Amino acid sequence: MGMNLDWHGALAALDWQVDLGATEAIADAPVDRFAESEALAARAAAPAAPVTPPVSAPPLVPLADADPVAEAQAAANAAGTLEELRDAMAAYEHCVLKGGARSLVFADGRPEARVMIVGEAPGRDEDLQGLPFVGKAGQLLDRMFAAIGLGRAEPDPGRALYITNVLPWRPPQNRDPTPQEIAMLRPFLERHIALADPAILVVMGNIPCDALLGRRGITRLRGTWTEVLGRPALPMFHPSFLLRQPAQKRHAWTDLLTLKDRLEA
Repeated sequence: MGMNLDWHGALAALDWQVDLGATEAIADAPVDRFAESEALAARAAAPAAPVTPPVSAPPLVPLADADPVAEAQAAANAAGTLEELRDAMAAYEHCVLKGGARSLVFADGRPEARVMIVGEAPGRDEDLQGLPFVGKAGQLLDRMFAAIGLGRAEPDPGRALYITNVLPWRPPQNRDPTPQEIAMLRPFLERHIALADPAILVVMGNIPCDALLGRRGITRLRGTWTEVLGRPALPMFHPSFLLRQPAQKRHAWTDLLTLKDRLEA
């Protein structure tokens, strides 16, 4: 028949067992304490094994810190054609965006076009297809420029468009690029513009304005002609902004007419 003990009873039973000499818990198997003592004595009497001193590793020589901007500039300057520039960008390893992107989004349209559009960065659709402005914003861009007789598929360079972005790789979750990412990729963009040699640049959105003009605030900058790398440039709202703010399309239409007048002058 079992016994129910309260706390005081349990403590008294434990004290009674200690008085009887039960001072250690019993293991699952018996332990031979005499054998343990003999083993310890034998190890103590054995001569100590010689200690081999550790082999000193050669001192680490720190490598000189790479300068991502300088390396980008050197790679961009070495490119003599658009194909070589694309290869140089594909080989560039300093931008972390490259590791998370599916595609290098280089350009679309006709390189001989009078008008070159510079956007911000690829989105999901662009990353999947490897071309700039192919999602909803790209569809709106095509409709906008078609309204003044321009298109990326036009065979006539006078009516064609050539399109690229500041960043060739998609940022995760379409976040804005960091200042470091813009700085290291700017040399490729500037070389891209030099090799395509357009008559006019259209700078769409804050990121391209930051990269090429050193300024943000597209609401203030849009519609006012400026100069980039020795050629006229027109800042405009990015189509993705217009999708979020349809009321601003009237300003985009004004800017498109300004561009049309400049081309026909």
